[in-house]
Amino acid sequence: MIPVILSGGSGTRLWPLSRGQYPKQFLPLVSKHTMVQETLSRLDGLAGLQAPIAVCNEDHRFIMAEQLREIEAHPAAIILEPVGKNTAPAVAVAALTATSENDVLLVLPADHVIADTEAFHQAVVQARKMAEQGFLVTFGIIPTEPQTGYGYIKSGDLLQENAFNVAAFVEKPNMETATRYVQSGDYFWNSGMFAFTAGSFLRELEKFNPKMLSVCKQALAAAKTDLDFVRLDKTLFSSCPADSIDYAVMEKTDKAVVIPLAAGWNDVGSWSALWDVIPKDASGNAISGDVLAVDSSNSFIYSENKLVTVIGISDLVVVETSDAVMVASKDKVQEVKQIVDQLKKLGRSEAQTHRKVYRPWGHYDSVDNGDRHQTKRIVVKPGAKLSLQKHHHRAEHWVVVKGTALVSKGGEQLLITENESTFIPLGVVHCLENPGVIPLEIVEVQSGSYLGEDDIVRFGDQYGRV
Repeated sequence: MIPVILSGGSGTRLWPLSRGQYPKQFLPLVSKHTMVQETLSRLDGLAGLQAPIAVCNEDHRFIMAEQLREIEAHPAAIILEPVGKNTAPAVAVAALTATSENDVLLVLPADHVIADTEAFHQAVVQARKMAEQGFLVTFGIIPTEPQTGYGYIKSGDLLQENAFNVAAFVEKPNMETATRYVQSGDYFWNSGMFAFTAGSFLRELEKFNPKMLSVCKQALAAAKTDLDFVRLDKTLFSSCPADSIDYAVMEKTDKAVVIPLAAGWNDVGSWSALWDVIPKDASGNAISGDVLAVDSSNSFIYSENKLVTVIGISDLVVVETSDAVMVASKDKVQEVKQIVDQLKKLGRSEAQTHRKVYRPWGHYDSVDNGDRHQTKRIVVKPGAKLSLQKHHHRAEHWVVVKGTALVSKGGEQLLITENESTFIPLGVVHCLENPGVIPLEIVEVQSGSYLGEDDIVRFGDQYGRV
């Protein structure tokens, strides 16, 4: 059985913590591990697992690779989508990557919480057996209350023990309809998790959406392998129809089966959903970071950097990050996406990036900005190296505060250590490398007429960036 990790979401409803360039699946929201890491780690103990296949946005490739490395997961492939086309094409290219059409694919979104691992394992074992019989299995979450934020699956006849034919997939209902669904006992929340053999899925996809399958085959055939990554051909994949697994296959096939699952599942799709799964104090507050709460209840209060104090609040979400503060009523958190849309229209960077930006070599934090200057704190991992590059509009001053830097500039090389500095004039080709065994930390002061990240001309890069 091959775990297929789908990591294409943007997580806009968890802004400002989740951003376009660093969405929620890469964040440690409910434990010390990130959501991606939790998704793979909860499979520990299942027999017969092969190396996973991850499918993610091309922009997230280094984040995905690093987070898998941290938990010593060795993927069979990290497939990079140049554009998002929903879940059906993502699963199609994963199925085409499998070594055999008889391999069972366990398709898992990378941003779910599952509290009861044992119950989840039992459902997966049954799903695998049914997948090997040619069924396309989905996991239906036994609802604990009426919910209007989820799609539903209506169960049909009992096929095997704890497995039903799928009678229908139903869109997100209103509260009255959701209440009726839950009371009937015939409906489950649609989890978006699946199990089927690669061959079974591809045959059904060919039957119901042959163009999608054809484009996926072509995009994969023209893909380029780069380090651990499989880069789908952008021109070809951009022409692929966009659709979910539900619409493309599951709603049309006569082989769909639903296995009910009660395992403390949550898709952490909003701040209120995150509040549901995080431990709370005696007043019902879920608190993270440096927070003082007085006479406050049933709220989510998150501090990333600063002391956050609240007095006399209830049923609110308060989130502080290094560059943004968001305050919302818990019953309005689904509307956070409207804030993100406004930020995008205004061209604000806060919609896409945090102040701290991660790169394959490490990260940088923009600690100060002005009209013609910018100060960054840069951390370079041991053995890592930035690209050989130059800038048309800025000069740079580097001061080493920890570790040792190997600097190339204008054809010369120099080694600088703590409390030493160097100057990179505008237009000079340069490179920064950490030859040591501890992280290199430098303070960089940029000055010039334009300080955007797109003022980089790369001449060489060990990470394959253009």
